[in-house]
Amino acid sequence: MKILLLTIGNTDKKYMKEGIDDYVKRLSFYIQFETKVIPDLKNRNTLSVELQKEKEGQLILNQIIPGDYMILLDEHGTEFSSLELSKWLEKKMIAGIRQIVFLIGGPYGFSKMVYQRADFKISLSQLTFSHQMVRLIFVEQVYRAMTIIKNESYHHE
Repeated sequence: MKILLLTIGNTDKKYMKEGIDDYVKRLSFYIQFETKVIPDLKNRNTLSVELQKEKEGQLILNQIIPGDYMILLDEHGTEFSSLELSKWLEKKMIAGIRQIVFLIGGPYGFSKMVYQRADFKISLSQLTFSHQMVRLIFVEQVYRAMTIIKNESYHHE
């Protein structure tokens, strides 16, 4: 199985990018993991919120191929503990899913088209994080899940 983290806009904080890169490198020992950035829309400040979401949604859906299991990182999604996330991911791995695509949307979330295509939604917390922090938190949690699946000592009960 392969995991793709698809995001809108670059990570512009150096320390965040370094943290993300560190966990992506660590993940390479466990699973195929890739990050892909869809550039911010040009002149997005001149677009309405709905038009921004619609245009970003089309760019997102252009990256999805048939058979991809698409998961939105969304405040209204299912919350997991780290242990629950690891069990959930392990079930997806066993189920033979070729690629899971996790999506972090733009500043206003996802379009209706993206919500309709989504297979599942996950919330990382009831707290609100910047989209850049979500990227780092997410890749760390996937790494944590992989170490739990492999019964390694990174995660402590």
